[in-house]
Amino acid sequence: MTRAEYSRSMARKGKAVIARELNKPVVVEEVTFAPPAPGEVVVKIAAVGVCHSDLSGTNGTIALPLPLVLGHEAAGTVVEVGAGVSELAVGDHVVANWIYMCGECHYCKVDRPVLCDQQGKALFTMFDGTSRTHDAAGKPLNVFSGVGVMAEFAVVHQRNLVKYDGRVPADRAALVGCAVTTGVGAAINTAKVRPGTTCGVWGTGGVGLNVIQGCAISGASRIFAIDTSEAKLEFARTFGATDLIKASPGEDLTKQIKKLTGGGLDYAFECVGSGEVVAAAYRAIRRGGLAVVVGVAPATATTTVVTRSLPFEEKTLTGSYFGSARPREDFPRMLALYSDGKLKLDELITHRYTIDEAPRAFADLEAGKNARGVIVL
Repeated sequence: MTRAEYSRSMARKGKAVIARELNKPVVVEEVTFAPPAPGEVVVKIAAVGVCHSDLSGTNGTIALPLPLVLGHEAAGTVVEVGAGVSELAVGDHVVANWIYMCGECHYCKVDRPVLCDQQGKALFTMFDGTSRTHDAAGKPLNVFSGVGVMAEFAVVHQRNLVKYDGRVPADRAALVGCAVTTGVGAAINTAKVRPGTTCGVWGTGGVGLNVIQGCAISGASRIFAIDTSEAKLEFARTFGATDLIKASPGEDLTKQIKKLTGGGLDYAFECVGSGEVVAAAYRAIRRGGLAVVVGVAPATATTTVVTRSLPFEEKTLTGSYFGSARPREDFPRMLALYSDGKLKLDELITHRYTIDEAPRAFADLEAGKNARGVIVL
């Protein structure tokens, strides 16, 4: 029996959520999952968050080749391990980590693994450039961020998984795999928000809500939530916002915010993905303030700032990728904060879906109906 024949005979079958055409509804199909190669494991997925980044994969904002198995924010249980796997065992509870960390490059060695030099090699395939997931016709499927966990099973490299003790329910644990760590991490890791300071958050979707609670956990005394949606702003108050500002598209709130804060924000976080909103957030910070770009803007977007404000006012504009996280340390840290009652995860989940309801979950996401929708398997 050849290796290919062996792989086919040992393959698992299960449903997966797939983007086949840009700007078209996602589809749910039965696919096959090949056995794990060396260093890889098979995970039985228990819950997966429906993230705006997945939506970006369906409309081309994040340009990944189709057909594409979606999903990068999930929790599940290891059911099979490949040769050479030393970090995980069958039965382990894991959270998917969509950033591949080689452990050897400059960034990994200086404890900034989200900037790993090697991550670009696993954007839509396994790290060796091949696929373990195939459609009913036997054709290989691409997988979002090298994990493709919006499925009943996923074959994932051990470096793309973080083990946890399993006491936190899977639908909540899944959320630390992206939205929570991205948002809370932007406040705690990137900005290092100081107690007693004033923060502003543009965009109160899943990530923005987590930036807000990251600021609250850090002890910010005043947190402004800015959005065009009144429904989203009401969510923001639950997560720690002290002031709500409903904005009109394109409205410049600089004067209003500076008047309310007596000179400007100490920290501003852009969670929309717009060059113009980045500029607005930068304008709203005080001298010595910090503006953090969290949202992923289209490739053509640009931001303009008054250049001399940088030296004369010592204002800083920076980015935050995945909350500047160290997933192996930060995922357990986030789950511990939840267990201690300091991090809100239950409140984030506003709707649970079956995998067959995935098209509706994406439609609800695009319509802004949820803080976070979760597919439970």
